[in-house]
Amino acid sequence: MKIVTWNVNGLRACIKKEFIDSFKKLKSDVLCIQETKLQKDQIPVELDDLKMKSYWHFAIKKGYSGTAILSKKEPLSVKYGIGSKEHDDEGRTITAEYDDFFLVNAYVPNAQPELKRIDFRTKWEDKLLKHLKKLDKIKPIVYCGDLNVAHEEIDLKNPKQNVGQPGFSDEERSMMTKLLSNDFVDVYRDLYPDGKDYTWWSYRANARENNTGWRIDYFIVSKRFLKNIKGIKIHNEILGSDHCPVELIIK
Repeated sequence: MKIVTWNVNGLRACIKKEFIDSFKKLKSDVLCIQETKLQKDQIPVELDDLKMKSYWHFAIKKGYSGTAILSKKEPLSVKYGIGSKEHDDEGRTITAEYDDFFLVNAYVPNAQPELKRIDFRTKWEDKLLKHLKKLDKIKPIVYCGDLNVAHEEIDLKNPKQNVGQPGFSDEERSMMTKLLSNDFVDVYRDLYPDGKDYTWWSYRANARENNTGWRIDYFIVSKRFLKNIKGIKIHNEILGSDHCPVELIIK
């Protein structure tokens, strides 16, 4: 089984940049999308060509946030949000249950410049962790998406210049550490301890051309589920967004 996560930074815009062709090349069984930036009546008709079941969590605010799961196989169940209206109004989380695991697709809140939204994010992270731990008692977890944090210095090109900045603050990094301390594993870092592949590049200063990037898109799984992981790949060759797709292969 192949699962792909991709922050498309506006699905309608991404579709105009060969999204459909890119997805077909990936040949994934499940696609988790973040930052769809649309409402129910704006779902692109082009997606019908993929012939997949689709599940959407829309933000109340138009043109903002939003997540989706496209799946060849119909999940056993689907849940939207993490049980917090304050956070769920932003359409950030979908949980799909499959035979052997729960798949949680998330778009973690950005802390914003000067960490103006760090309290909102911290509350979200706490509730998300409770959600994951509750599910993990039933079945293993595959948690993926744009988690908006570079956990360690190796996860971004210029760590010293970005200390304390959104996505690389002590608060955000410690929240990732806390998550992983609860028997969850960052699959890419586990398989590639010295890997320096990135998943996001600013649109400024030719960041992508210079590979001045950050790894902020993840697959995190229950530790006991690692034996089921066949591989992971960061598709930095695929354009269409300021993020690139990340692929997980499950035995």
